Parts: sequence; C-alpha cells; structure tokens
Amino acid sequence: METQFTQAIDQICEEKNIDKATVMEAVEAALAAAYKKDYGEKDQEVRVELSEDTGAIEVFVEKEVVEEVDNPNLEIAQTAATKLKKGVKVGDTVEVMDLPADFGRIAAQTAKQVIVQRIREAERDMVFSEYKDKEGDIVNCIVQRVEGDTVICDLGKASAVLYRNEQIPGERYYPNQRFRVFIVKVEQTARGPQIVVSRSHPAMVKKLFESEVPEIVAGTVEIKGVAREAGGRTKIAVSSSEEGVDPVGSFVGQRGIRVQSVMNEIGGEKIDIILWDEDPKLYIENALSPAKIAEIKLDEKEQKAQIKVPEDQLSLAIGKQGQNVRLAAKLTGWNIDIEGSDTAGVEKVEEVAKPIKRKNDKKDLEAAIIEAAKKQSESEVEPEKDTEAPKES
Repeated sequence: METQFTQAIDQICEEKNIDKATVMEAVEAALAAAYKKDYGEKDQEVRVELSEDTGAIEVFVEKEVVEEVDNPNLEIAQTAATKLKKGVKVGDTVEVMDLPADFGRIAAQTAKQVIVQRIREAERDMVFSEYKDKEGDIVNCIVQRVEGDTVICDLGKASAVLYRNEQIPGERYYPNQRFRVFIVKVEQTARGPQIVVSRSHPAMVKKLFESEVPEIVAGTVEIKGVAREAGGRTKIAVSSSEEGVDPVGSFVGQRGIRVQSVMNEIGGEKIDIILWDEDPKLYIENALSPAKIAEIKLDEKEQKAQIKVPEDQLSLAIGKQGQNVRLAAKLTGWNIDIEGSDTAGVEKVEEVAKPIKRKNDKKDLEAAIIEAAKKQSESEVEPEKDTEAPKES
C-alpha cells in the first residue's frame, strides 16, 4: 500500500507537471493535520516524515518533560524521556515517535482533501510564474465562451479574460475562434491567477511588428512610438540606426506583405508608418501626413504646436472626427492646434496678377503710341503753314 501511495504521488507530479518535493511537503503537512485531529490535540507540535522511496510514514510528536504527566498528548515523564534522550531535564522537550495501527486508513481519508488543495495551489503558483514572465507578450488563444461583454479565452495551461474595454470595437467573438492577444497583467488571487489580455492595446501592434520584421531583432530599425485607436487607425513612428536602411520600407515589406500581415491580425485596422525625426517640426509634419503643412510654430514651454495648412488640406490634416490630429498628438507628445492658412493661395494670386499687370502695361503703351502719333501729325501740319508763300501786297 505504501508503494502504491508513492506511485500515486509520482503520477500526480507527472500529470500536473509539479515538483515532487512540493507534493511531498503537502502530503506531510496533511498527515500531521490528520494525526492531530484524530489522535492528539491542535496545540501539539507534530512532524511527519514520508519516505520518497518506500512511502513509509513516521510521526514525531513534541512533548514537554515533566515529573508527573497530566496530559499525555503534550507531556512525558522524565523517566520515560531519559530512555529516548539521555540527560534530559524537567522543562526540556523531546520528540516521541508515535504511529497508531489504523493511522494509514484514517490519514488517507482525512488528508485527501488537503492534498488535493495543496496540489491545486502548487499548480496555480506554477501557472502564475509562467504567465507572469509573459506579461507584455502576445500569445495565441481560443475563445472558450462569451459572457455578456466579457470573453473567456483558453491560453493552453490557463484561462484569460478579455474585457470589453480591451476588445477591438466592432469585432465579434464566438466559441472556438482563434486569434492572438496581448497579455496586459497577471495577478494572483484567492481563486488562482487572473490573466487579463487585450486586443486593443497599442503595444500589441508593436509586438506584432517585432514578429514580422527581422530588422527589429537585428537592431537596424527601431519603433520609436505607437499611437492607436483600436478598430480605426494606428500611427507608428520608426527610425533606422544604419545608413542605407529604409525603416519605413522595412516595416511595409515587399508589396506590403509585412504591414498587411499585422493589419489582418487586428481586423484590417489601418496603419500609418511614419519616419521619426529628432527635429520636432519634421516629426510633427511626418505625423500629420498625408496632409501638407504650410507653417509650424512651436511653444516648447507649453509643449504646443501651432500648425497652419492650406485650406484644401485642412480636413485631411484634422482627419475624420479629428482622428488624424489626435493620433499625431499622442504619437509626438505635442498639443497640436491646426488652422487654415489665409496666405495659402498667395503664390497663385501673384501668378494670376502678373499677366494682368502686363496687359495694363500694354494698354498704357498703346495709349502712349496713339498720343505720340497725334503729336506727330500736329507737328507735321504746322510746318506746312509756315512754308506758305507770303501774299503780295
């Protein structure tokens, strides 16, 4: 029976992938509790040793040495204690080995629930440790069930919760659906580890690109910032640490295969990949793309940027419901204020005005020629009068 007991423990450890020492400690604690319940008192100090090889049980009870025994569960006479340990005195404590005949049966019944509980705790600790290390990573999951606005996901060794505020707006979920999620946090609770995952977290886009762009792992390109409105649009700023390496092209991939792969994973969400720059003006201008900027004024103290754009670019710069400028502000960290530029069409006006001015000059020239012709004709007439012969008297 003892051999079967140890074999059962070995099987539990193998199936649950739990350290055997942890299980043995749980079993020994359960057997000590069983002894105190049925054979002793709760105030007793009981230690149980369980052999890993044979499963043999040894129970040791700590008792105080006294001259006369009043409570045999807690005390032992000095004469009896001397046989166990030489030189003991009254007031000392000794460990007495005690193993009732039917302890094995009673211990198995009493300790069963305790053992199961300890094994569950050990399993929870193992799951917690494993997924705590995965905080900030993306993992595959399968939808187990949908409870109202909350989705319960199976991560393999544990279940995770996808709350409504962590979901992509408009995305629908159904049992057995497969997708990838971002582990936001892992907490230990009384009911076991609670794993919160997300589909809308900005860092999820970053992690997806890290799995698609090998240049990131190599260190040649880097993600400087991510601004996301899940289900709508994401702006991501990238840079390169090596000359000749196009960071934007690295993220887009040949024929857009890399960025398209990331977009497909997050439900077709649009992604703008922009070039990061140390110069705040250039960075803000890139962040507001595809809109064209006419003028940028920065207030570094207030961290504000005053942007002027041509009137025909105003709606493009602001974006649908202000999305473009909102994402640009999140990405750059600047408070961006956009307004239309009154001088946006000055160059065109000047171009139109110049030919009109030339036409006026032409009219003035024609008038001058006509006036000169008139004067010339008058001057030609006067000499004819002067050349007339004088009349005879």
